[in-house]
Amino acid sequence: MAKGYWVSVYPAISDPEGLTAYNKLAGLAVRAGGGRVLSNFGRVVAHEAGITERVVLIEFDGFEQAVSAYESEAYQKALVALPDGFERDFRIVEGID
Repeated sequence: MAKGYWVSVYPAISDPEGLTAYNKLAGLAVRAGGGRVLSNFGRVVAHEAGITERVVLIEFDGFEQAVSAYESEAYQKALVALPDGFERDFRIVEGID
């Protein structure tokens, strides 16, 4: 079975402290959904149209598990905690078997 991944790129974070509530709730939801954080707050080298802001990569045992974790009640509560005007590029992608 192909793994599933959450990939989040944050174009700009003007208020990092504003993410505190989201980060706490999202972390709980990710762990409850079986996710493992592979990259968060690490160094970034951007090429082409890339940006050097925060990139988060989370791995799940399967694609459907990644989708279910996003749709879970726990993660939906975390999304409500995102600050107003917050922007990110979020995707759920299927890995290669």
